[in-house]
Amino acid sequence: MSSSSQHFSNPAYAIETRIVQAPKDPTGSVVPPIYLSASFNQPGYEVSGEYGYQRSNNPTRATAEAALANVEGAEFALTYATGMAATAAALEIVRPGQTVIFCDQVYGGTYVLAEQILARRGVTIVYADDLNEWTAADMPANLGAILIESPTNPGLRVLDIEHAASLAHGAGAYLFVDNTFCTAYLQRPLELGADAVIYSATKYLGGHSDVLAGVVLANDPALYDHFKLVQREMGNPLSPFDSYSLLRGLKTLAIRMDRAQENTVRIRAFLESHPAIATVYYPGWYSPREAQIHARQSSGDGAVLTFEVADDVDLAVFRENLRLINYAVSLGSVETLLSHPATMTHEDITDEERARTGISERMLRLSVGIEAADDIMGDLDTALQEAVKDVPALGNF
Repeated sequence: MSSSSQHFSNPAYAIETRIVQAPKDPTGSVVPPIYLSASFNQPGYEVSGEYGYQRSNNPTRATAEAALANVEGAEFALTYATGMAATAAALEIVRPGQTVIFCDQVYGGTYVLAEQILARRGVTIVYADDLNEWTAADMPANLGAILIESPTNPGLRVLDIEHAASLAHGAGAYLFVDNTFCTAYLQRPLELGADAVIYSATKYLGGHSDVLAGVVLANDPALYDHFKLVQREMGNPLSPFDSYSLLRGLKTLAIRMDRAQENTVRIRAFLESHPAIATVYYPGWYSPREAQIHARQSSGDGAVLTFEVADDVDLAVFRENLRLINYAVSLGSVETLLSHPATMTHEDITDEERARTGISERMLRLSVGIEAADDIMGDLDTALQEAVKDVPALGNF
Protein backbone atom coordinates (compact mmCIF):
# COMPACT_ATOMS: atom_id res chain seq x y z
CA MET A 1 0.00 0.00 0.00
CA SER A 2 1.18 3.50 -0.77
CA SER A 3 1.85 6.28 1.70
CA SER A 4 -1.70 7.48 1.12
CA SER A 5 -2.76 4.92 3.73
CA GLN A 6 -0.62 6.59 6.41
CA HIS A 7 -2.22 9.34 8.50
CA PHE A 8 0.58 11.85 8.93
CA SER A 9 -1.21 14.48 11.00
CA ASN A 10 -3.41 14.48 14.07
CA PRO A 11 -6.98 13.56 13.00
CA ALA A 12 -8.19 15.80 15.82
CA TYR A 13 -7.06 18.82 13.83
CA ALA A 14 -9.86 20.86 12.28
CA ILE A 15 -10.44 20.23 8.59
CA GLU A 16 -9.18 23.74 7.80
CA THR A 17 -5.83 22.72 9.28
CA ARG A 18 -5.74 19.34 7.55
CA ILE A 19 -6.44 21.02 4.20
CA VAL A 20 -3.28 23.11 4.53
CA GLN A 21 -1.01 20.29 5.69
CA ALA A 22 0.92 17.86 3.52
CA PRO A 23 3.37 15.12 4.52
CA LYS A 24 6.69 16.59 5.59
CA ASP A 25 9.47 16.19 3.06
CA PRO A 26 12.60 14.48 4.47
CA THR A 27 14.75 17.36 3.23
CA GLY A 28 12.78 19.83 5.33
CA SER A 29 11.33 21.55 2.28
CA VAL A 30 8.04 23.25 3.18
CA VAL A 31 6.81 22.72 -0.39
CA PRO A 32 6.88 19.08 -1.54
CA PRO A 33 9.26 18.70 -4.49
CA ILE A 34 8.23 17.49 -7.94
CA TYR A 35 9.83 14.17 -8.87
CA LEU A 36 9.68 14.02 -12.66
CA SER A 37 11.75 10.88 -13.11
CA ALA A 38 10.07 8.14 -15.14
CA SER A 39 12.26 5.47 -13.51
CA PHE A 40 14.03 4.99 -10.18
CA ASN A 41 17.31 3.25 -9.42
CA GLN A 42 16.71 0.05 -7.46
CA PRO A 43 18.65 -0.83 -4.30
CA GLY A 44 19.97 -4.18 -5.47
CA TYR A 45 19.59 -7.35 -7.50
CA GLU A 46 16.07 -8.76 -6.99
CA VAL A 47 15.46 -6.04 -4.40
CA SER A 48 12.73 -3.52 -5.22
CA GLY A 49 12.49 -0.08 -3.72
CA GLU A 50 9.28 1.77 -2.91
CA TYR A 51 9.49 3.53 -6.26
CA GLY A 52 10.41 1.84 -9.51
CA TYR A 53 8.46 3.24 -12.45
CA GLN A 54 6.35 6.38 -12.46
CA ARG A 55 3.18 4.65 -13.69
CA SER A 56 3.20 2.45 -10.59
CA ASN A 57 4.37 4.90 -7.92
CA ASN A 58 5.72 8.41 -7.72
CA PRO A 59 6.72 10.39 -4.60
CA THR A 60 4.88 13.57 -5.61
CA ARG A 61 1.70 11.64 -6.41
CA ALA A 62 1.99 9.73 -3.13
CA THR A 63 2.24 13.03 -1.26
CA ALA A 64 -0.88 14.35 -2.98
CA GLU A 65 -2.76 11.13 -2.24
CA ALA A 66 -1.75 11.22 1.42
CA ALA A 67 -2.85 14.84 1.72
CA LEU A 68 -6.22 14.11 0.11
CA ALA A 69 -6.81 11.06 2.30
CA ASN A 70 -6.02 13.17 5.36
CA VAL A 71 -8.54 15.84 4.36
CA GLU A 72 -11.27 13.27 3.66
CA GLY A 73 -10.57 11.21 6.76
CA ALA A 74 -10.06 8.21 4.48
CA GLU A 75 -7.59 5.37 4.75
CA PHE A 76 -6.75 5.43 1.07
CA ALA A 77 -6.69 7.87 -1.84
CA LEU A 78 -5.70 7.28 -5.43
CA THR A 79 -5.33 10.04 -8.00
CA TYR A 80 -6.04 9.75 -11.71
CA ALA A 81 -5.42 11.84 -14.80
CA THR A 82 -9.01 13.18 -14.89
CA GLY A 83 -12.26 13.04 -12.97
CA MET A 84 -13.70 10.71 -15.60
CA ALA A 85 -10.73 8.37 -15.16
CA ALA A 86 -11.53 8.24 -11.44
CA THR A 87 -15.19 7.47 -12.15
CA ALA A 88 -14.22 4.78 -14.66
CA ALA A 89 -11.80 3.25 -12.15
CA ALA A 90 -14.54 2.95 -9.55
CA LEU A 91 -17.04 1.45 -11.98
CA GLU A 92 -14.46 -0.99 -13.37
CA ILE A 93 -15.35 -3.19 -10.40
CA VAL A 94 -18.78 -3.89 -11.91
CA ARG A 95 -18.85 -7.14 -13.87
CA PRO A 96 -20.76 -8.04 -17.06
CA GLY A 97 -24.25 -9.20 -16.15
CA GLN A 98 -24.47 -6.91 -13.14
CA THR A 99 -26.56 -3.75 -12.82
CA VAL A 100 -25.51 -0.22 -11.91
CA ILE A 101 -28.00 2.33 -10.61
CA PHE A 102 -27.28 6.00 -11.31
CA CYS A 103 -29.12 9.00 -9.99
CA ASP A 104 -31.40 10.50 -12.61
CA GLN A 105 -29.56 13.74 -13.31
CA VAL A 106 -26.02 12.44 -13.48
CA TYR A 107 -23.10 14.36 -15.04
CA GLY A 108 -23.09 14.05 -18.84
CA GLY A 109 -19.69 12.35 -19.01
CA THR A 110 -20.81 9.71 -16.53
CA TYR A 111 -23.93 9.14 -18.64
CA VAL A 112 -21.83 8.57 -21.77
CA LEU A 113 -19.52 6.22 -19.86
CA ALA A 114 -22.56 4.24 -18.75
CA GLU A 115 -24.34 4.11 -22.11
CA GLN A 116 -21.41 3.70 -24.49
CA ILE A 117 -18.90 1.71 -22.45
CA LEU A 118 -20.52 -0.07 -19.51
CA ALA A 119 -23.64 -1.07 -21.47
CA ARG A 120 -21.53 -2.47 -24.31
CA ARG A 121 -19.63 -4.50 -21.74
CA GLY A 122 -22.85 -6.21 -20.68
CA VAL A 123 -23.68 -4.05 -17.66
CA THR A 124 -27.34 -3.11 -17.21
CA ILE A 125 -27.91 0.59 -16.59
CA VAL A 126 -30.78 1.86 -14.43
CA TYR A 127 -31.54 5.52 -13.68
CA ALA A 128 -33.40 6.25 -10.46
CA ASP A 129 -35.95 9.03 -10.83
CA ASP A 130 -35.85 9.63 -7.06
CA LEU A 131 -33.67 7.23 -5.10
CA ASN A 132 -34.87 8.79 -1.85
CA GLU A 133 -38.21 7.06 -2.48
CA TRP A 134 -36.76 3.65 -3.35
CA THR A 135 -36.90 0.72 -0.97
CA ALA A 136 -35.12 -2.62 -0.79
CA ALA A 137 -37.94 -4.10 -2.86
CA ASP A 138 -36.97 -1.80 -5.75
CA MET A 139 -33.40 -3.10 -5.95
CA PRO A 140 -32.69 -5.07 -9.13
CA ALA A 141 -31.16 -8.52 -8.98
CA ASN A 142 -27.38 -8.82 -9.26
CA LEU A 143 -26.72 -5.20 -8.35
CA GLY A 144 -23.06 -4.26 -8.61
CA ALA A 145 -23.06 -0.63 -7.53
CA ILE A 146 -25.05 2.54 -7.01
CA LEU A 147 -23.42 5.81 -8.08
CA ILE A 148 -24.98 9.08 -6.99
CA GLU A 149 -24.24 12.78 -6.88
CA SER A 150 -25.61 14.98 -4.12
CA PRO A 151 -26.31 17.67 -5.07
CA THR A 152 -26.83 16.55 -8.64
CA ASN A 153 -25.41 18.20 -11.73
CA PRO A 154 -26.93 20.49 -12.90
CA GLY A 155 -30.34 20.39 -11.16
CA LEU A 156 -28.99 20.37 -7.58
CA ARG A 157 -31.35 17.66 -6.35
CA VAL A 158 -30.36 16.17 -2.98
CA LEU A 159 -30.02 12.44 -2.36
CA ASP A 160 -29.94 10.83 1.07
CA ILE A 161 -26.48 9.23 1.21
CA GLU A 162 -27.23 7.09 4.27
CA HIS A 163 -30.38 5.76 2.62
CA ALA A 164 -28.52 5.03 -0.61
CA ALA A 165 -25.83 3.19 1.36
CA SER A 166 -28.48 1.09 3.08
CA LEU A 167 -30.04 0.18 -0.27
CA ALA A 168 -26.70 -0.74 -1.82
CA HIS A 169 -25.40 -2.76 1.10
CA GLY A 170 -28.71 -4.54 1.53
CA ALA A 171 -28.34 -5.75 -2.05
CA GLY A 172 -24.70 -6.74 -1.58
CA ALA A 173 -23.46 -3.83 -3.72
CA TYR A 174 -21.22 -0.80 -3.38
CA LEU A 175 -22.23 2.83 -3.00
CA PHE A 176 -20.04 5.36 -4.79
CA VAL A 177 -20.67 9.07 -4.22
CA ASP A 178 -19.43 11.80 -6.53
CA ASN A 179 -18.78 14.57 -4.00
CA THR A 180 -17.29 17.09 -6.43
CA PHE A 181 -19.75 19.90 -5.67
CA CYS A 182 -19.34 19.78 -1.87
CA THR A 183 -15.87 18.36 -1.16
CA ALA A 184 -15.01 17.00 2.26
CA TYR A 185 -15.08 20.56 3.57
CA LEU A 186 -18.89 20.45 3.43
CA GLN A 187 -19.85 16.78 3.18
CA ARG A 188 -18.12 13.48 4.01
CA PRO A 189 -19.89 10.54 2.35
CA LEU A 190 -17.60 7.88 3.85
CA GLU A 191 -18.92 8.81 7.28
CA LEU A 192 -22.46 8.39 5.92
CA GLY A 193 -21.88 4.84 4.66
CA ALA A 194 -20.44 5.29 1.17
CA ASP A 195 -17.84 2.74 0.09
CA ALA A 196 -15.90 5.19 -2.04
CA VAL A 197 -15.91 8.91 -2.79
CA ILE A 198 -15.13 10.21 -6.27
CA TYR A 199 -13.94 13.67 -7.26
CA SER A 200 -13.18 15.61 -10.32
CA ALA A 201 -10.28 17.32 -8.57
CA THR A 202 -10.14 19.67 -11.53
CA LYS A 203 -12.91 21.51 -9.76
CA TYR A 204 -12.81 22.71 -6.12
CA LEU A 205 -9.88 20.62 -4.92
CA GLY A 206 -7.56 22.15 -7.52
CA GLY A 207 -9.58 25.32 -7.68
CA HIS A 208 -7.69 27.33 -10.29
CA SER A 209 -8.74 25.97 -13.71
CA ASP A 210 -5.17 24.83 -14.37
CA VAL A 211 -5.08 21.11 -13.64
CA LEU A 212 -7.02 18.01 -14.73
CA ALA A 213 -7.24 15.43 -11.96
CA GLY A 214 -9.50 12.80 -10.42
CA VAL A 215 -9.53 11.13 -7.00
CA VAL A 216 -11.09 8.02 -5.52
CA LEU A 217 -11.01 7.57 -1.73
CA ALA A 218 -12.02 4.56 0.34
CA ASN A 219 -11.44 2.78 3.65
CA ASP A 220 -11.66 -0.83 2.39
CA PRO A 221 -8.23 -2.36 1.59
CA ALA A 222 -9.82 -4.59 -1.07
CA LEU A 223 -11.26 -1.55 -2.84
CA TYR A 224 -7.88 0.16 -2.59
CA ASP A 225 -6.24 -2.83 -4.26
CA HIS A 226 -8.79 -2.68 -7.08
CA PHE A 227 -8.42 1.07 -7.60
CA LYS A 228 -4.62 0.75 -7.52
CA LEU A 229 -4.68 -2.07 -10.08
CA VAL A 230 -6.78 0.04 -12.44
CA GLN A 231 -4.55 3.08 -11.94
CA ARG A 232 -1.40 1.09 -12.67
CA GLU A 233 -2.48 -1.31 -15.40
CA MET A 234 -4.85 0.96 -17.28
CA GLY A 235 -2.15 3.59 -17.19
CA ASN A 236 -4.11 6.66 -16.04
CA PRO A 237 -2.32 7.94 -12.91
CA LEU A 238 -1.92 11.62 -12.15
CA SER A 239 1.35 13.08 -13.44
CA PRO A 240 3.95 14.46 -10.99
CA PHE A 241 3.48 18.06 -12.10
CA ASP A 242 -0.32 17.82 -11.88
CA SER A 243 0.07 16.20 -8.45
CA TYR A 244 2.08 19.23 -7.37
CA SER A 245 -0.50 21.62 -8.85
CA LEU A 246 -3.29 19.80 -7.02
CA LEU A 247 -1.39 19.98 -3.73
CA ARG A 248 -0.84 23.70 -4.16
CA GLY A 249 -4.47 24.38 -5.02
CA LEU A 250 -5.80 22.21 -2.20
CA LYS A 251 -4.21 24.39 0.49
CA THR A 252 -6.67 27.24 -0.09
CA LEU A 253 -9.81 25.08 -0.38
CA ALA A 254 -11.37 26.27 2.89
CA ILE A 255 -10.96 29.99 2.30
CA ARG A 256 -12.01 29.66 -1.35
CA MET A 257 -15.15 27.75 -0.42
CA ASP A 258 -16.01 30.18 2.37
CA ARG A 259 -15.73 33.22 0.09
CA ALA A 260 -17.54 31.56 -2.82
CA GLN A 261 -20.40 30.49 -0.54
CA GLU A 262 -20.73 34.00 0.88
CA ASN A 263 -21.00 35.31 -2.67
CA THR A 264 -23.50 32.60 -3.59
CA VAL A 265 -25.93 33.59 -0.82
CA ARG A 266 -26.10 37.12 -2.18
CA ILE A 267 -26.21 36.11 -5.84
CA ARG A 268 -29.00 33.62 -5.21
CA ALA A 269 -31.12 36.37 -3.63
CA PHE A 270 -30.33 38.64 -6.57
CA LEU A 271 -31.35 36.02 -9.14
CA GLU A 272 -34.54 35.11 -7.27
CA SER A 273 -35.64 38.74 -7.35
CA HIS A 274 -34.67 39.45 -10.96
CA PRO A 275 -37.58 39.80 -13.42
CA ALA A 276 -35.62 38.10 -16.20
CA ILE A 277 -35.02 34.92 -14.18
CA ALA A 278 -37.76 32.30 -14.19
CA THR A 279 -36.40 29.73 -11.73
CA VAL A 280 -33.40 29.36 -9.44
CA TYR A 281 -32.18 25.93 -8.34
CA TYR A 282 -30.09 25.31 -5.20
CA PRO A 283 -29.67 22.38 -2.79
CA GLY A 284 -33.02 21.76 -1.11
CA TRP A 285 -35.14 23.67 -3.64
CA TYR A 286 -37.12 20.61 -4.69
CA SER A 287 -38.90 19.81 -1.42
CA PRO A 288 -38.75 20.34 2.34
CA ARG A 289 -37.61 16.74 2.64
CA GLU A 290 -34.60 17.30 0.40
CA ALA A 291 -33.81 20.50 2.29
CA GLN A 292 -33.84 18.53 5.54
CA ILE A 293 -31.62 15.80 4.08
CA HIS A 294 -29.13 18.35 2.82
CA ALA A 295 -29.04 20.16 6.17
CA ARG A 296 -28.40 16.84 7.92
CA GLN A 297 -25.59 15.57 5.72
CA SER A 298 -23.90 18.79 4.56
CA SER A 299 -22.58 21.85 6.37
CA GLY A 300 -23.17 24.25 3.48
CA ASP A 301 -24.89 24.73 0.15
CA GLY A 302 -21.73 25.07 -1.91
CA ALA A 303 -21.17 27.64 -4.63
CA VAL A 304 -23.09 26.34 -7.65
CA LEU A 305 -26.44 27.80 -8.68
CA THR A 306 -28.53 26.77 -11.66
CA PHE A 307 -31.18 29.04 -13.09
CA GLU A 308 -33.54 29.31 -16.02
CA VAL A 309 -33.99 32.60 -17.81
CA ALA A 310 -37.43 33.88 -18.81
CA ASP A 311 -38.74 33.16 -22.30
CA ASP A 312 -38.13 36.70 -23.52
CA VAL A 313 -34.40 36.60 -22.74
CA ASP A 314 -32.18 36.22 -25.81
CA LEU A 315 -29.53 33.78 -24.60
CA ALA A 316 -27.07 34.70 -27.36
CA VAL A 317 -27.30 38.41 -26.55
CA PHE A 318 -26.97 37.64 -22.84
CA ARG A 319 -23.80 35.67 -23.47
CA GLU A 320 -22.32 38.34 -25.73
CA ASN A 321 -22.72 41.00 -23.03
CA LEU A 322 -20.98 39.18 -20.22
CA ARG A 323 -17.75 41.06 -19.48
CA LEU A 324 -16.52 39.62 -16.19
CA ILE A 325 -18.03 36.15 -16.05
CA ASN A 326 -16.38 33.43 -18.12
CA TYR A 327 -18.77 31.51 -20.37
CA ALA A 328 -16.99 28.19 -20.02
CA VAL A 329 -17.45 24.59 -19.07
CA SER A 330 -16.26 23.37 -15.65
CA LEU A 331 -16.82 24.73 -12.16
CA GLY A 332 -15.19 25.14 -8.77
CA SER A 333 -12.59 27.70 -9.78
CA VAL A 334 -11.63 31.04 -8.26
CA GLU A 335 -13.18 32.60 -11.37
CA THR A 336 -16.94 32.69 -11.85
CA LEU A 337 -17.93 30.37 -14.68
CA LEU A 338 -21.27 30.23 -16.50
CA SER A 339 -22.18 27.22 -18.64
CA HIS A 340 -25.11 25.98 -20.70
CA PRO A 341 -25.67 22.35 -19.70
CA ALA A 342 -27.73 21.39 -22.76
CA THR A 343 -24.85 22.21 -25.13
CA MET A 344 -21.84 21.81 -22.84
CA THR A 345 -21.79 19.34 -19.94
CA HIS A 346 -24.77 17.32 -21.19
CA GLU A 347 -24.49 17.80 -24.96
CA ASP A 348 -24.06 14.05 -25.59
CA ILE A 349 -27.33 13.17 -23.88
CA THR A 350 -30.37 12.72 -26.10
CA ASP A 351 -32.99 15.45 -26.28
CA GLU A 352 -35.50 13.04 -24.77
CA GLU A 353 -33.24 12.22 -21.82
CA ARG A 354 -32.51 15.88 -21.15
CA ALA A 355 -36.22 16.67 -21.25
CA ARG A 356 -36.99 13.77 -18.92
CA THR A 357 -34.44 14.92 -16.36
CA GLY A 358 -35.36 18.59 -16.54
CA ILE A 359 -32.32 19.97 -18.38
CA SER A 360 -33.91 22.65 -20.52
CA GLU A 361 -32.49 24.85 -23.27
CA ARG A 362 -32.97 27.89 -21.05
CA MET A 363 -31.06 26.46 -18.11
CA LEU A 364 -27.70 27.94 -17.12
CA ARG A 365 -25.29 26.76 -14.42
CA LEU A 366 -23.34 29.36 -12.48
CA SER A 367 -20.22 28.38 -10.58
CA VAL A 368 -19.68 31.34 -8.29
CA GLY A 369 -16.10 32.45 -7.82
CA ILE A 370 -14.32 34.61 -5.27
CA GLU A 371 -14.55 37.96 -7.04
CA ALA A 372 -16.52 40.78 -5.43
CA ALA A 373 -20.17 39.71 -5.36
CA ASP A 374 -21.29 43.18 -6.49
CA ASP A 375 -19.23 42.85 -9.65
CA ILE A 376 -20.64 39.41 -10.44
CA MET A 377 -24.21 40.59 -9.96
CA GLY A 378 -23.53 43.75 -11.94
CA ASP A 379 -22.24 41.71 -14.86
CA LEU A 380 -25.30 39.45 -14.81
CA ASP A 381 -27.66 42.40 -14.53
CA THR A 382 -26.07 44.36 -17.38
CA ALA A 383 -26.12 41.33 -19.69
CA LEU A 384 -29.76 40.60 -18.82
CA GLN A 385 -30.74 44.20 -19.53
CA GLU A 386 -29.20 43.94 -22.98
CA ALA A 387 -30.93 40.60 -23.62
CA VAL A 388 -34.35 41.99 -22.63
CA LYS A 389 -34.51 45.73 -23.23
CA ASP A 390 -37.39 46.45 -20.86
CA VAL A 391 -35.84 44.79 -17.81
CA PRO A 392 -34.91 47.47 -15.26
CA ALA A 393 -31.51 47.46 -13.61
CA LEU A 394 -31.86 46.34 -10.01
CA GLY A 395 -28.67 48.04 -8.82
CA ASN A 396 -27.70 48.61 -5.17
CA PHE A 397 -26.63 45.02 -4.67
